[in-house]
Formats: sequence, C-alpha cells, structure tokens
Amino acid sequence: MNDASNEEVKMAQPLLSVRDLKVAFKTDKVANEVLHGVDLDVYPGETVAIVGESGSGKSTMMHAVINLLPGTGRITNGSVQWNGRELVGIHRRDMESIRGREIGLVPQDPMSNLNPVWSVGFQVEEAVRANGLATGKKAVHARAVEVLEQAGLQDAEKRMRQYPHQFSGGMKQRALISIGLAANPQLLIADEPTSALDVTVQRVVLDHLAKLTGDLGTAVVFITHDLGLAAERAEKLVVMYRGNIVESGPSREILQNPQHPYTKRLVSAAPSLASRRIGSSADLPPAPTSTFDVASIAEAAESGKEIGRPVIEVEGLRKVYQLRRGNFGHEDFVAVEGATFTINRGETLALVGESGSGKSTIAKMVLQLEAPTAGSIRIDGKETAKLSRSELFKLRSKLQPVFQDPYGSLDPLRNIGNTIMEPLNIHRVGDHASRKERVLELLDQVALPRELATRYPNELSGGQRQRVAVARGLALKPEILVLDEAVSALDVLVQAQILDLLAELQRDLGLTYLFITHDLAVVRLIADRVCVMNAGRIVEQATTDEVFENPQEEYTQRLLDAIPGRSIELGGAEAADHVPHQASTPSDAGPVGPTTHDPEAHAPRAFPNRSFEIGGGG
Repeated sequence: MNDASNEEVKMAQPLLSVRDLKVAFKTDKVANEVLHGVDLDVYPGETVAIVGESGSGKSTMMHAVINLLPGTGRITNGSVQWNGRELVGIHRRDMESIRGREIGLVPQDPMSNLNPVWSVGFQVEEAVRANGLATGKKAVHARAVEVLEQAGLQDAEKRMRQYPHQFSGGMKQRALISIGLAANPQLLIADEPTSALDVTVQRVVLDHLAKLTGDLGTAVVFITHDLGLAAERAEKLVVMYRGNIVESGPSREILQNPQHPYTKRLVSAAPSLASRRIGSSADLPPAPTSTFDVASIAEAAESGKEIGRPVIEVEGLRKVYQLRRGNFGHEDFVAVEGATFTINRGETLALVGESGSGKSTIAKMVLQLEAPTAGSIRIDGKETAKLSRSELFKLRSKLQPVFQDPYGSLDPLRNIGNTIMEPLNIHRVGDHASRKERVLELLDQVALPRELATRYPNELSGGQRQRVAVARGLALKPEILVLDEAVSALDVLVQAQILDLLAELQRDLGLTYLFITHDLAVVRLIADRVCVMNAGRIVEQATTDEVFENPQEEYTQRLLDAIPGRSIELGGAEAADHVPHQASTPSDAGPVGPTTHDPEAHAPRAFPNRSFEIGGGG
C-alpha cells in the first residue's frame, strides 16, 4: 500500500519542471534576451510537442535544459528541476552523467552530429559503450544493430559499414534517433526528429517512441513544425512565439480551436491532403501576407496552366554504387533501376518515396553531380553525357539545385550574403552593386531579415539555413530548379510562403521544377504529376489528383495512410466560443505578424570580419 502510494506521488511529480527560464546571448558585449521567462512541466510517460516558427526559441529552451547552449548563450534567470534536482549551475561532469543515460537528445542537424570519417556503425557503437549499455565487442555490436533496426533502418547489419556521406538525409536522421534511444532514457528531447523522414518510417519511429512511453514511462518532448504529428502524437501542445509561450494545453483542442492569433496563423498555413495545387494562373490572387493561408490560394482545376515542350527527358536511368566488403572486396548496390520520366517546361514533377528509394540519386544525376551507370538524360533535347565542359557550365546557369541538407551545403566560413552571392560571382552576373541588391532582394523573398547577410550559418536556426539554401538556388533566376526536400525543415508559415513564391515564379517565368519530397501534403500543393519510387524503381506515375484519389499500387496507398494527423481536422481562423486551454499574450511578445526577430539566430559571433563583399569568405 505504501509502495503504491509512493508510486502515485512519484507519477504526480513532474520529471522536468522549468520555471521563469530566461536565456540571453551576448552580442557585441550586450546581452540579448531571447527567452523571456518560460514555464514548462513534463510528467513521466507524457508526450509534449513544442511548435512555433523558426527562431521562436523552441530549440533554445530545451538546449538550455541540458546545458547545450551554443557559444555565448547563458541562462540569466529561472530554475530547471530534473527529478527534483536543480540543473541550473550544475557541474559539467554531473550534467554529462545525466545526458544520454537519463535525458536523451535527437538533434536536428544530422550532418554536424555524424563524423564523416567514421562509419555509422562505429559511431552508434561508441554511444552504446559510453552509456554502459553493453560490454564486449560482440555485445556492443549486437546492441548497435538492434537500436538501428528500432529506428527503422533496413539492412542495419550491412549499413553499419557505411559512412554518413553514403546515407540519405533520412537515413542519417534515423542513425541519430537510434543513438538518442540507445540508453532508454527517462526523457527524450527530439528536435525535429522526423523532418527528414518519409511518412512510413515516421510511423515506425513514432510507434517505437509511443511503445517506449507506454512500457518504460519515457517522456518525449517533440520540437516540431509538423502540426499533424503534434496533433496525433502529443498529449500536450506548447506554442512559442518570439521567445514566449503564447498558448499551451491539450494538443487536439488547441489545433481544432486555436485561441491566440499566432496559433491561428500556424493552423491556417498547414498543408493538408484536402488541399489542391497552388494555382499558376496569372489572375489568381496572391496569398494574404498576414496569414500565408495556403487554402486561400489553392484551386480545384488547372485550366489556366500552360505546359510547354519536354525540357527534361530521363530514360532507362540506372545507378550502381560499390560498397566495401571486408578489407579488399566490394559488392554492388543498385540505387536506381530503369527510371523513365519526362518533365515539360513550366511543369512540376514530384518524386516521392521512402528514404533510400533513389529520389536524391536521380536528382544528383540530373544535376550532373553523379554519372549514370546506364540510361540517358536529355535537357532541352541535348544528351548531357555528351556535353563539353563549357556547355556543362552554361547549363548550370539555368539548372540550379536546392539541396536537402543546408548544414552540409552551406560553407561555415562564408557569411550568408556571400553564400547567396556565390552563383552570381561564378557566372559573372552584373556588377558589385547589382549583385548585392539581388542578394537583399532574395532575402526579402524568403522572409529573412536583411541584417542576416553579415551572419554565418552557425548563427542561424535550421529553418533559417534552409531558407538561405532556397535563396541561393533562385539567385541566377534559373529555368529549371531541382528541389531536394527544399521545404522539409521549414515551419508551416515559411513553408507556405516559399511554396507560394515557387508557384509565383513558375507562373511569371515559366520555371520547371523537379521536386523531391517525402511530404505528400506538400506534393498536393506544388506538383502537376507524381512519380512514386520504391527500392530504386518508379512504381507509379500519374497526375497528382490521380495518385491521391485513386492510387494503383499498394505501396502508394501505404504512403498515404502513414501521413501523421491525416484523419484530424484542424481548426480554422475563427476562434472558438469557449476557451478549453490556456492562451496568453505576454506584454513583451509584440504584435503577431511576420517577424524579423529570430532568437535562435543570436548565437556567438565567431568571426570578426562581418563585411558583406564580393568574393570574400567573411
């Protein structure tokens, strides 16, 4: 009886209790406060989702909890209680004993958290050893394979020998998830854990997290921009804006009856399976800038859209990689087999499928970054394999990429202005003044404040870095854009704005898009036609409406069924008559509207030379 009573008391006490937490970053010897006294409780077995636009302070709050604030970031006030123990001011060695074993972390950035010179298996085994989960070479190896399989990685035994550059973005994210879950921690902080994952693997990973919660009492804090995931998987939702918590309560109640104006904006901007393609006709009104409401700019038919002649023709494409086997041997791995499709001028073709299905490999071959093993690629009727170096250089000016991984594709030693300007410099477009003006124009287009031109990638949040990647891809005003998961890391407000921007550019300039994504709701908004890929092959190819309304393949239907929150009806812009949850408007939150204030951007200024000049690394 006493044991049962003690257990009830223990369950009634929060695992994590945050009170009046304030965080500041020192910038030019001035403390800039980015968290303004936030409160949060997480109970054993509870799942909490923290949502908000990029730079709202979501990651900053949870990194402060485990003392992983970057550079000059400091907790200036407040309390962080873990199992009744104060963590603010704790000794570094004591915190290291808590991280990993008691509080696990799945970081947002897969590239900077996986060492490129070590195999993935070695790094997972390292985490297993560090947390004391197994001893002996065989036991450690077996546990490493087990946690990779739990995170949804197929052929885990074989993949252990591969290196991070041989993994797709989703596979790298799964490796990080396996490391975070390895010690079965009491609390798992998952920072955008499924943003790089296809929907079927999302379900595997999220089902595993739910099983942990039920079996072990593991609490989970999701930091996410996926409102469907938040509604389906989290019991409690916390909405952050400009370093404040503006609304909190039961997830479904908040998303179906949002009270705060900012929460209403988030909900109205979320893409859904019910959405239709963003219109391309010139008479279509633009999305309202106050809400970026995707639904308001969707149309049921594409009668005004004009499709031109074929601009990209892919036929019988095949790509085989050689994987190391033992000390001297190797084996063939077929990444793409027999891919055939055509993209017409002014059209958007979406490649969808699970992580590792070959989508990004096709993108690299179209961009001439990888050579096909067999098959042909024709762009504007010319066989790319037969182009000379000068012809290939000319082609690149009208064929531009937006890469999946902004962490790996942005030079850490080059500021944002020079990063966006780089294509203009290489192709000698305009003079110094016109290039600089073009960079500022692009920052405006992707909703980034102009002052970020002098900052560096490590000073930006994940979503902000993705916006920089989009801006760089648009710099040359290309005719063809290859977008590899270009909006997967973006919060729904910026995602809606970028999708609207892409539709507007396509309408005005007749651009052609090869759009690679695992987010099927986004596909419905942006694509004219869809190719569904599975294990390197295109298994279904049809118009977007045909694929969504009448899928022919069981695999396609499984992708649709696995979308988080697809059965949950989100609320609209109108407020509910009742207030079933807490909605607050802090006096220092400022007006709700498009913001240029980005708390997560105020990281240390690591480089003294902040000039925004042509050709300079700084």
